[in-house]
Amino acid sequence: MEVAVVGAGIVGLSAAHALRERGATVRVYERGRPGGGQSAGESRLFRHAHADPRQVEMAKRSRAIWREWEESFGAELVSSDGVVALGDSALELLDGLDRIGGVDARRIDAGELGELLPPLAGYDGPAVLDADGGSIRTTAAIAALADPLGEALVTEEVLSLRPQGERVTLRSGTGRATFDRVVVCAGRGTAPLANTVGLSLPIELAAHLRLTFELSGPPPQRLACLQDSSGEFPETGVYAAPEPGNRRYAVGLSETLEVASDGGIIDPAALDSLSERTIGYVREALPGLDPEPAEFVHGWVTAAPWSEDGLGIWRQEGVLFAAGHNLFKMAPELGRELASAALGDEVAEALRPEARLGQPPG
Repeated sequence: MEVAVVGAGIVGLSAAHALRERGATVRVYERGRPGGGQSAGESRLFRHAHADPRQVEMAKRSRAIWREWEESFGAELVSSDGVVALGDSALELLDGLDRIGGVDARRIDAGELGELLPPLAGYDGPAVLDADGGSIRTTAAIAALADPLGEALVTEEVLSLRPQGERVTLRSGTGRATFDRVVVCAGRGTAPLANTVGLSLPIELAAHLRLTFELSGPPPQRLACLQDSSGEFPETGVYAAPEPGNRRYAVGLSETLEVASDGGIIDPAALDSLSERTIGYVREALPGLDPEPAEFVHGWVTAAPWSEDGLGIWRQEGVLFAAGHNLFKMAPELGRELASAALGDEVAEALRPEARLGQPPG
């Protein structure tokens, strides 16, 4: 099989890796630097807790593949310091993990919280540790998957796709080629490419901001990721993950910014407001960080309308489209599912759009 993968973010690279493992000939198209789009940044948060039990199971399978990759590539890809979740909702998610089983997660007290997260201000509310979670080493993961591609990684923008009989014609900036199958994992470019084959994806586009802060003192030996829905500081929906070496901590609010249909930000001042709120949260909640941001990451969010964590795989003749939000942690498992579907299997039932993966039960 000759398969084109459109997009060299973490999902596209994971799909390409899985396809090559199964003997397919693969060409990956990326208009910019691999991992430079929605996969940009030095860290991501791997967590098991989700409101949809199907995603918990998917996260467990994906975590196992991350471990396989670490052994295969000889590099740490997910830190071993865990994820700490704060607030009453963390206890609800812990109940869900306990019912499913297979995840090392438990409630912790203020003393253990301080050891896991030294920059955090005093907090004695509900706290849960996902010990099997951690900070994804994004740069190492992208490099490990992209480097073996060599000349099969093509720096070009894909403009259109056209299924013709049993093959698919792909037109890029300077060329045209045909493939047995095409897998599209192009972030905000996925829906426009779907339009070229007559498929309308219900994907909502938004803008997002993440700030990185230096630690004020020496890097601690342990530094867990953070999810804060407690409202104690007083923002809710906060996430944070350390970069390699524990000298910097990336912090973001889960809130996104509405964009116009042409992809432009409707209110540019909203980015400044979101930045100031993030800095304000760091001053209150994370006094162990220097509140002056060391780096800004501006990015796009492509979300399914049924859930913030929603994702799906759409098929149109010989083309597969993967889209959703918060996909980095799921990429290894999602890549294998895309490879299986490209090579002739049915799309897994839970990943079909009608399954509404990510939507809480009931």
